[in-house]
Amino acid sequence: MVTVAKLLTTIIDLYIWALIIYILMSWFPNARGTAIGQFLARICEPYLEQFRRFIPPLGMIDISPIVAILVLQFAMHGLQRVFTWFY
Repeated sequence: MVTVAKLLTTIIDLYIWALIIYILMSWFPNARGTAIGQFLARICEPYLEQFRRFIPPLGMIDISPIVAILVLQFAMHGLQRVFTWFY
């Protein structure tokens, strides 16, 4: 079961990095139009959209990705605690 926990935390960690890369791509013109940008949009936008529904942008700054990453981090740490508690 410990390997399952490591696998799940690794997947969450990789997804967090995908979100960070996707967010940084918004700083560069046409970066999201590339094949990598489109792939990241397909995997990141459905998750980010859930937060954008409830968190309005502050002027031109969208803070919903920060909250989305924090939720994933809390989930990852909670998952690690649950698995260390049982095993």
